[in-house]
Amino acid sequence: MSMPQDMSDMDPHRTPRTSSILPRIDEPMDDATWNRIRDNAQTASDFLKAISHEGRLMILCSLANGEKSVAELEAMLSSRQAAVSQQLSRLRLEGLVTARREGKQIYYRLTDDRARLIIERVYELFCT
Repeated sequence: MSMPQDMSDMDPHRTPRTSSILPRIDEPMDDATWNRIRDNAQTASDFLKAISHEGRLMILCSLANGEKSVAELEAMLSSRQAAVSQQLSRLRLEGLVTARREGKQIYYRLTDDRARLIIERVYELFCT
């Protein structure tokens, strides 16, 4: 029986340290590359802040399975319309969802596939 190379080999939630798509920021890089990385980090930070609220995360999780009305989202969250609308407003502001009106009903859907991909990964890591 072979012993694991390091502790990450024993933890099923950690990826073994083989190869990575992450840049090596401890190596020299030109200003343009560093500025691009910093700008992307800011974009990622804004995105993660937008989804870091429990209610917004639940909304995105629901919308990952398709369009939902505000009433459906209210029922799912067991929350007041004003609270749901506030969270939807933040998600709209961040460009993660879009709305359409049909009569008196407003329906929301994801506009950014990255949100669906992150929700799927979060579900895989925390809910299975």
